[in-house]
Amino acid sequence: MSIRAAQSDNLWTETPLVYSSHISDIIGCSAYLKLENLQPSQSFKYRGISKFAQQCKEKHGPSVHLMIASGGNAGLAAAVAARALGVKCTVFLPINISNETQQALRKHGADVVTIGEVYSQTLAALRDAVKKEINGVLVPAYDSPVCWDGHSSMVTEMQKQLPRQPDAIFCSVGGGGLIGGIIQGCKNVGWDEVPIVALETTGSNCFYNAIAINTQDFTSKVPIIPSTEVEDSSPYTIEIVGEYNVAIPHMKSLKSRAASLGATSPAAGVVRMAVDRAGGIKCVCVSDEMAMRTARLFGGESPCDVKRYANAITTLPDDHKMLTELACSTTLTPGYNREFLSHILGPKFSALSPEERKEKCLVFVVCGGVKISFEEMREFEEIVAAAQVENSWRVQIDGEEIQVPKQ
Repeated sequence: MSIRAAQSDNLWTETPLVYSSHISDIIGCSAYLKLENLQPSQSFKYRGISKFAQQCKEKHGPSVHLMIASGGNAGLAAAVAARALGVKCTVFLPINISNETQQALRKHGADVVTIGEVYSQTLAALRDAVKKEINGVLVPAYDSPVCWDGHSSMVTEMQKQLPRQPDAIFCSVGGGGLIGGIIQGCKNVGWDEVPIVALETTGSNCFYNAIAINTQDFTSKVPIIPSTEVEDSSPYTIEIVGEYNVAIPHMKSLKSRAASLGATSPAAGVVRMAVDRAGGIKCVCVSDEMAMRTARLFGGESPCDVKRYANAITTLPDDHKMLTELACSTTLTPGYNREFLSHILGPKFSALSPEERKEKCLVFVVCGGVKISFEEMREFEEIVAAAQVENSWRVQIDGEEIQVPKQ
């Protein structure tokens, strides 16, 4: 085993925080990108999951068998960590996960089991399997204080890397592991008042719904536990989690291509942290098409003219040329639409002069992920082009639906 994998050391990489001149020019602020796509498993998940894996080996010894349910990125983080630690790993995946993702997991030495149509069914199958495995330990994909603690390290790094305290941090949300780490990290470095903007796609917005439910549709600053009774037409059922005294929605179905945001319910502990946070959480939902457009722009491609460029990729010379899956590009959507950003950050931000706006410092967490390909980017081009019949994007910000112009 390498020195890097020694259990006393963190396995994750300190990632760069880079100034984005391109996004800064678009929004008129200083935009910084925390490049978590450069972790060994290509996503932020490696921080918390590798920490959990290290603790498992310390507690159970080298015969420990790491077992995790995942849509792909959490499983890859566990597989890479297990390989570094020299322990066994099995990843349970929903049946619709691509062969490419399965091959990537096997390439890192993990065994793969495909079962269940959605993550919640896969997780239930994993729980049954762990009971039958003498050395098996269930590795949480996002719902664990150990994972949140590992993820919080990115904020510690930001504090050292930034010229000053940021005016807002933007991140995507699925089950809540990333935002849980950011909330904890902000507390660790004294940034409790820094606004955190949590972005999801409309068809996979379990965290958005959780905050809405516990704050009477974003109208109350004091958490209010609602009744568990909902109409049959509701997109979710409600469970009261007594340990954290919060109401948690369980989505009946997911209707988004952003598979990495595809948790049917968020971590109750993270919901509790979010509703209690001094600086609050701004919750935002965007369409898949808006996230697709952003993925193409961030990758340096122009989605403007499908007919002309049907068989060729055109590049924008001053953008970042990084492929990101939709879960990651969702975070970046405000960076490509100045009016959208102004709606998110509110009237005080909108009233700033151009000079004052330039002084604002915003951080976008490029959370990473491997579930993207050139073929999908070409498919996104056609989908985005079809969506151009409307002149605006419909977004939801803290319970209010707003239309922002397509820029």
